[in-house]
Amino acid sequence: MRLRRSWIIPLAQIAILDAGSRADGPPIDRFAMARELGVADVMFPSKAPADPPPAVAEYDLVLLDGRIVDGTGNAWFLGDVAIRGDTIARIAPAGQLRDAPAKLRIDASNRVVAPGFIDIQSHSRDALLEGDGRVVGKVTQGVTTEILGEGESNAPSKRFDGPRGFDAWLRAMKRHGGSVNFGSFLGSQTVRSYVKGMKGGPPSPAELDRMKKLVRDAIKDGAFGLASALIYPPDTFVSTADLIALAREMAPGGGVYITHLRSEADGLLEAIDEAIRIGREGGVPVEIYHLKAAGKRNWDKARLAIEKIAEARARGQDVGADMYPYTAGGTGLTACLPPSASADGKLLENLANPATRAAIRREVLNPTSPWENLVELSTPEEVLVLGLEKPDLKRYAGMRLSEIARVEGKLWVDTAMDLLLTERQRIGTIYFMMSEENLRLQLRQPWIKIGTDAGGHDPEKPDGLVHPRSYGTYPRILGKYVREEGVLSLEDAVRKMTSAVAARLSIRDRGLLREGYRADLVVFDPATIGDRATYESPHRISVGVRDVFVNGEAVVRDGKHTGALPGRILRGPGYRAEGEPATPSRTGGMAP
Repeated sequence: MRLRRSWIIPLAQIAILDAGSRADGPPIDRFAMARELGVADVMFPSKAPADPPPAVAEYDLVLLDGRIVDGTGNAWFLGDVAIRGDTIARIAPAGQLRDAPAKLRIDASNRVVAPGFIDIQSHSRDALLEGDGRVVGKVTQGVTTEILGEGESNAPSKRFDGPRGFDAWLRAMKRHGGSVNFGSFLGSQTVRSYVKGMKGGPPSPAELDRMKKLVRDAIKDGAFGLASALIYPPDTFVSTADLIALAREMAPGGGVYITHLRSEADGLLEAIDEAIRIGREGGVPVEIYHLKAAGKRNWDKARLAIEKIAEARARGQDVGADMYPYTAGGTGLTACLPPSASADGKLLENLANPATRAAIRREVLNPTSPWENLVELSTPEEVLVLGLEKPDLKRYAGMRLSEIARVEGKLWVDTAMDLLLTERQRIGTIYFMMSEENLRLQLRQPWIKIGTDAGGHDPEKPDGLVHPRSYGTYPRILGKYVREEGVLSLEDAVRKMTSAVAARLSIRDRGLLREGYRADLVVFDPATIGDRATYESPHRISVGVRDVFVNGEAVVRDGKHTGALPGRILRGPGYRAEGEPATPSRTGGMAP
């Protein structure tokens, strides 16, 4: 303690009086004298009144006695979790927070308390921008964050244009309101079509420069990276060299190259080689969307695909993948036609022209170029047609393509082309192509993450048939593959749904139950959690998820949506707010 000038005279006076009293008479009351002169705390610190204990700030919510699965992969432990505002304020052993001041206490005994699930492959773009931002089918699974952008993003576009167009799109979704947090990759189809339309062929040097700038701008606006979907036009026309050039533009901003491979069937292994090369030469991590070996003749390639990824990682290259827990994929009926049929955006015009239609038909039945016909891989008997909207065709929704062809008295290829021409849209379709054994094998891989490859829907307002993964992805894994079959542990499953995704996307304050992290949490019953959605009846909420919190606010309580829309924008590591320095380019200096 430093001696203050204001104390010197009082202390001296007390010393003189004390000395005199010892020589001439009874001792003085030094404490009373010091208190009168204002220096009692200095001379007698032990007698100074103790400071009152600091008041404990009230928590908004305390979850008591839960099985804490924190997202790290560590074994669960019994504990309490306290939330204040949008933040996890305290994690303590079970019972320690029972008497802590709180606005609300929730008994989590016999329930798992885990970080909210992060869907790395969401298709809720329309819902979050203009539709039902509650995304009921997602949050009732425990999803608290959705990552958009496979192949397509809403920016750049006529609506969201300019150097901050990607940012404008994200902010538009925030204004609309969503129950989940959200962020997005930049869709490579969007980049190409914005510059070159649906035309085939390589971009000119000037066109490629425009594409590079779009990538730099999106990374600066918070895109997590570049997402390709190489089986769909116009991405089918994009070369490996072009993707490497675009990857180099996002590398300084920490972007990730994530891809729907050019082939998931006959050319699966070569497609993985291409993705690995893009990451290596582009200087970015690689993530593979919905890893699968499609078509029975390719099922044995699943192990080889896993080996390729493991070998790349052993060499020091950052390569991973995600998946959904179903043996059927979902896309458009257009996936049974060659990419050339959609060249220049003229699919419907080509189907209506007898000459071009005949050429398309010949290419479907006797391919002369490398492309993947999903009907041929699945067989017409294993193709479930869902998205029929015309009154005369709705009776076929939910039927196999082989059944529809039989009713129509046509070959499947003619039936498919007629449906597309009449509907004038891609027609949502499910293709049964994968094996259960391979699903289990993939789920065990340490670098696997979980994504739905689906949008969020409201079961009370169903809009046609959808893939059951829209409602059941996460509960299906936790029920079927964790509890019933023991394919992976509860802790590893939660890690693959949470922190593994957050780490891949450099999201530093979510994905774990940790003090100071954002309060995105799910509370579920490990004994009952499971999916109920089926291919024939998909609009069915999963069971077992009791409570879901996003940024500390309840969006699901007792299994019911609360209507809350607390979702926030999440951005990649290259984000620069208006006025901040731009991301450095690979060649040095600052990207314009």
